[in-house]
Amino acid sequence: MNTNILKQVSRIMATLSFTFTMNGLAAQSALPDPMPVDAAVLASARTAIAQGDPVHKAALAQLVKRADVMLAFKPVSVMDKKDLPPSGDKHDFMSLAPYWWPDPAKPDGLPYIRKDGVVNPEVRNYPDKEQMPKLCENVYWLSLAWHYTGKDAYAAHAARLLRTWFLDTATRMNPNMKYGQAVKGVTEGRAEGLIETRHFLFALEGLQLLKGSKHWTAADQAGMQAWVRAFLDWMQTHPIGIDERNARNNHGIWYEAQRLGYAQYVGDKTLAASVLRDAQARLDREQSADGSFPLELARTTSLGYSVFVMHAFSVIAELSRRSGDDLWSYAGPKGASMRRGMDHLLPYLSGRAEWKHPQIKPFQPETAFGLLWASFRRMGCNDCMDVLKKETSGTFAKSAALLY
Repeated sequence: MNTNILKQVSRIMATLSFTFTMNGLAAQSALPDPMPVDAAVLASARTAIAQGDPVHKAALAQLVKRADVMLAFKPVSVMDKKDLPPSGDKHDFMSLAPYWWPDPAKPDGLPYIRKDGVVNPEVRNYPDKEQMPKLCENVYWLSLAWHYTGKDAYAAHAARLLRTWFLDTATRMNPNMKYGQAVKGVTEGRAEGLIETRHFLFALEGLQLLKGSKHWTAADQAGMQAWVRAFLDWMQTHPIGIDERNARNNHGIWYEAQRLGYAQYVGDKTLAASVLRDAQARLDREQSADGSFPLELARTTSLGYSVFVMHAFSVIAELSRRSGDDLWSYAGPKGASMRRGMDHLLPYLSGRAEWKHPQIKPFQPETAFGLLWASFRRMGCNDCMDVLKKETSGTFAKSAALLY
């Protein structure tokens, strides 16, 4: 980012704070959402830190503070669950569909019935779904902390977390999602379960930074690339993965975000280019002339899902820049674009208009902050900045300056 622009943004944002959100749970923090990191911003920030810039020094202090806490996060794995998946192999990831409940009209509750937007607490009996996002979050921030400080403890712990989940034979996850979002009495696993692995993208972002550490060896890197290749192959060839790819809503968009990130990680430029074309086609097909996404409007928490699908597109847009393209500036033959999507959301995120579609529980404004910030940076969306000013106070930009 241009230094003058960065300083201007930092001054504007100096009065902002940020609420970090992961997996739908909010906790006060000065760190922004995980997003694909920007190499140019990282290089500029390192220079600014070395020169003693107070904004970047304050951001680094916040990052180090969080990373120090994360050093106490113990390694987790798919082996931690008590119940076996249908395969009988704990190495297989297992989760329950969140919106499916026992049928009160049936003695055994089977088959389960759907209550859209209402989470069945039974999902916590399978901790894979909760532990995996935490793992990816920790790897992301620890790797960034190592990148800026060179402190070996951060890299060593991030590498340990990664090996435990992905590589060590005693604890590694099998590279499939056959038993994600199972519905008791209906199916052992559903295509929708693949959306849970979107968090892997941010672990891979951390990994890109760890490659220069002595704690992440060439053998580790080869093993991780083999795992990602196997997972990418599974999701593109297994019926569950194919079903998810065919989903015409946020699930299909997050599927493409994952495919793009994984293809870039294993160096498959041909696939990455193909995925980006698919993502553009999805934007053309699923976005209405007013910028809304009708399939998200039909949900019982439609504002949340409308933000969620735009978040998925924003991740693709950031990743696309690495392939020499730019989804941020894409305009489809019928006018579909990222800007049109944000123009649709902004009146409701700003409070200037009342959301007229279903929203059975309060919308969490913080879930839009990362999208708003990225839209401000990439599209010059000043209204996005105005919403952030209204909703937050504190040190958002100071931290964001280290990332994107």
